[in-house]
Amino acid sequence: MVNEMMKRLAFLYFFIFTLCLSLHAQVGEKRSDFAIGGNAGMLMTKMDMNPTIKQSYRYTPTFGFSARYICEKYFTAICGVSMEVNFASLGWKEVIEDGSGNTYSRSLTYVQVPVMMQMGWGREQRGCKFIFEAGPLLGYNLGSSESYGGRVWDVSKRPNNVVGQYGMTVDHKVDYGITAGIGMELSTPMGHFLINARYNYGLGDVFDNSKKGYFSRSAHQTITAKLTYFIDLVKTK
Repeated sequence: MVNEMMKRLAFLYFFIFTLCLSLHAQVGEKRSDFAIGGNAGMLMTKMDMNPTIKQSYRYTPTFGFSARYICEKYFTAICGVSMEVNFASLGWKEVIEDGSGNTYSRSLTYVQVPVMMQMGWGREQRGCKFIFEAGPLLGYNLGSSESYGGRVWDVSKRPNNVVGQYGMTVDHKVDYGITAGIGMELSTPMGHFLINARYNYGLGDVFDNSKKGYFSRSAHQTITAKLTYFIDLVKTK
């Protein structure tokens, strides 16, 4: 299964690369616009786990660096590729309803690198345009921490008896998945301001997913809302 997931991820990277090459071969208006900037926002994060654990979203900040290359305007679509290097705290917060009064949350800190095809419709300068972006996402786990609550930690009353996650170490440091989202960008003489929302779907598992592992699936599911600021370094139009 892991090999199959890696093949899918490699295909997504290949798709973005070939898309950029094909855009250069089109008869549209060529661009060679390069911009860099920063981003910051909020995450709503939980885990897709089997056996299941009842959870609520964790709300955590994220921030990072952004770069974008616009290569073509084909008819009304402004096409390019964007990449980010972000720091994010993922994980989950359990909903414990067994009368024990216990609380539990898990924080997993990552550096993430999404590489996305980006398409926009609207004004390139001094105006707004609608943005769609999608692509693969790679991450590396920098560390984790657990938060336990309650006077007496008691797992004997858990209704589904899923308790193996407590104290479990991260087995797979490298994480991967796909991300897609929409946004609006405002271009001004001072730079470009992009506000967007994305959904990140994890393909890799955090914990051991072999026959000996406790969880057959333990993948991140994240909703992201962020603001990005770009400043042009190269502008051809």
